Amino acid sequence: MSFYVYILKCSDGSYYTGHTDDADVRLAAHQDARSDSWVSKRLPVELMFIETAETREEALAFEQQIKRWSRVKKEALIARDWERLQLLARNYSEPPVHGSTSSPRTE
Repeated sequence: MSFYVYILKCSDGSYYTGHTDDADVRLAAHQDARSDSWVSKRLPVELMFIETAETREEALAFEQQIKRWSRVKKEALIARDWERLQLLARNYSEPPVHGSTSSPRTE
């Protein structure tokens, strides 16, 4: 059985990260306006990122990791921009400016 970690973009521009063992059913549940969840108040949502994990524990750990990330770092993951994600993982609060010789600020 596979497990999935996903990121949704909500109508207000916010991101929601979750995990599931059935992506189709879970995404349909998020779109169900009858539920009283955080996501249902921000419909419609768009699937921006999905990745498989071998175990529920791995999926949950990745979900929790992503939830601690900044918006910029989540967007690098969504874009699968591994170079930028690696830079952001070094705790840079701003991406390097092309042609700049100064170092980015740290958080």
